[in-house]
Amino acid sequence: MRPVRIALFIAALGAVQAHAGVFDDEEARRQVADLRIKTEARFDQQAKGQLDLASQIQRQADEIARLRGQIETLNYELETAKKRQQDFYLDLDTRLRKFETADSANATVNPENGPNSKPATDPAKESQDYEAALNQFKAGKYKEAAAGFGAYVQKYPASSLAPNAQYWLGNAWYAQRDCKRAIEAQSVVTTKYPESPKAADAWLAIATCQQELGNPTGVKRSLETVMTKYPGTPAADTARDRLKKK
Repeated sequence: MRPVRIALFIAALGAVQAHAGVFDDEEARRQVADLRIKTEARFDQQAKGQLDLASQIQRQADEIARLRGQIETLNYELETAKKRQQDFYLDLDTRLRKFETADSANATVNPENGPNSKPATDPAKESQDYEAALNQFKAGKYKEAAAGFGAYVQKYPASSLAPNAQYWLGNAWYAQRDCKRAIEAQSVVTTKYPESPKAADAWLAIATCQQELGNPTGVKRSLETVMTKYPGTPAADTARDRLKKK
């Protein structure tokens, strides 16, 4: 009888151990499953965050590209407007120069001086020198144009084209992004040739340079000067419009 009890005890103990083993396996599987679910959830959350960040970066990149495109368009329109204005002044300058050259030629045979009197300078040579510098400017050779106009105003200070040459000298310096020299050149136009048709435009050019140099007070003063000294002119209208935008 005793051996039977021992056998039953051993069998019962084995069953308990087997049940405990099964329980341990199920608990382990459950924990593994929970860990996998939590890990996958964390990965999903991180992936979503990365996608959101990538989406934000892409939107910012698209916005930057859009703004860059707008800036490029505005710069192109500004340069085109400047080019049109420059071409207009060049054309107007050429037309006026023809009349001024004709007046200078007539002055050489003025009866008061006598038909045989010799002019102090040769109008034809003046015109050629001026034309050479102007052609350099038209060709975009601003350094050469500045040298040509600078030499012209030194050689022909009393010429009727001297104010024009001084004005284009300032523009040639501005085209080289040298606002300091541009202002100096245009200031000569406004002080030495205040009655010249170029004087009002010289003030506008000065205001433009002052704007680029970060001098809003100077800009305002220059534009107001144009309106005060040259009322009713296109330059005054331009100055008024620029003041309204400030």
